[in-house]
Amino acid sequence: MTQMQDTLVDFIKVLRTADIKVSPAETLDAVQTVDIIGIEDRQCLKNSLSLVLSKTPEEKVAFNDCFERYFTFDKMQTTTLGLTAPPPMPIGDASKDGEFAPEVTAKTNSQHQAGGGDGGGDAQDWSQSDAEIDFEPLSPSSVLGKLLLDGNRMEIMIALAEAGREINVKQIVVFTQKGLYTRKIMEAMGLQCLQYEVTELQAGGSRPEIHLAGRLKNARDLLREQVRDYVEKQFLLHADESGRQVREELLRKVKLSNLEKRNVKQVQEILLKMAKKLIAVHSKRRKTFKRGQLDVRKTLRNNMQYDGMLFHIKWRSQKVDRPKVICICDVSGSVSNYSRFLLMLLYSLAEILPKVRSFAFSSDLGEVTQLFANTTLEDAMAKTMRDYGNGSTDYGQMLMDFKSHHLKDVNQKTTIIILGDARNNYGEPKAEILREMYDKAQHVIWLNPEPRSSWTIGDAEMKKYAPCCHQVEVCNSLLHLEGVVSNLLRRSG
Repeated sequence: MTQMQDTLVDFIKVLRTADIKVSPAETLDAVQTVDIIGIEDRQCLKNSLSLVLSKTPEEKVAFNDCFERYFTFDKMQTTTLGLTAPPPMPIGDASKDGEFAPEVTAKTNSQHQAGGGDGGGDAQDWSQSDAEIDFEPLSPSSVLGKLLLDGNRMEIMIALAEAGREINVKQIVVFTQKGLYTRKIMEAMGLQCLQYEVTELQAGGSRPEIHLAGRLKNARDLLREQVRDYVEKQFLLHADESGRQVREELLRKVKLSNLEKRNVKQVQEILLKMAKKLIAVHSKRRKTFKRGQLDVRKTLRNNMQYDGMLFHIKWRSQKVDRPKVICICDVSGSVSNYSRFLLMLLYSLAEILPKVRSFAFSSDLGEVTQLFANTTLEDAMAKTMRDYGNGSTDYGQMLMDFKSHHLKDVNQKTTIIILGDARNNYGEPKAEILREMYDKAQHVIWLNPEPRSSWTIGDAEMKKYAPCCHQVEVCNSLLHLEGVVSNLLRRSG
């Protein structure tokens, strides 16, 4: 793979971290596009890759931003390399982050002048242009020194980019690593040999050597600033998105009861992504009656009149029913957050899970299906919490209400999901009603946000409810919710 192809692959990784979906086939299309149009015309390259790699208007906006950040370099300040520089300093002096600091004190400068062997004149020669000096200037011997004093801007930026790829700068995660990666890139470009050369030149003490040492140190300091800027841009390009992914992964695992208000919006966005993922995975299983698998026997039998030519293909059709789901959520204060996000997830799956009936309670049970169907999720959740979230929790009353009004609607195609901590304030648990639901339903799932060790402590009634359920799970994070709903969809397919 050529260097341009490597760069293109890295750019596509950046696009993917920016939520632009790029398939392997589209990656090959992008490589072919670059081979056809070349890289001479930057705007043409940008427009062509945008056509190949971004689809929606939102993706095109993200693509433009990523392209500008990824393929833009600041101009190197090569016009001043070696002509002006801060006063020279002993090579051994280093800053705390391992980089050589350009600043020195007047005392250090005077010490160096004294060591030059020729008074103040020698100490000033390095800062003069080649046209102003009265001796033949020396040329650098190190590779980096030659590149900085003799190379053009493009050569320097290519070397910088190659060094960045060599030390894998795109793996930068936190901003405090900027100094570390700056030093690594400088070393990959040949900083050590440059430092040895400067040390030897300073030890020589002649005017040409002092002059060249000053030019090299000036060029080194200017390069370091450019490398710092480059690393910072790589951080914004790679770590900013990967950091967002890390935060999302953390929010998927954290207990929903520990979420702060400022995280709620981001969690809702994660829920929508989860829903889209589940829809993409399970939508193909919704119905196979439109086509189904090839029925070889029927196909051969129906084409016998055509001497075996397959004019009429027959498919083994089979309709896969989507599950009828009844979701009963405790919306009292202790578990309201869990119920909120479970309902949001279920109703985000309307495309593949349309038969959802929702109920909320703290004591008396109420159906909120139409509320979610006719208003936004946020408004529906707010009204549900307001109407049903007050009062002392009473699971026994909830079960009696369900038996009186809704048990007749349960059949062998029904999955019942109950989300609650089963803490009944020492009331009558009415576990026999849950047993009736168990007998009539296809599946009864109880999701408890508390750890299993708490299921038998205090007023918890899980020890009585658990035998009346097909499945009992700890469920206190987005990751748990996704697993439960994914399993539900998988059973239905």
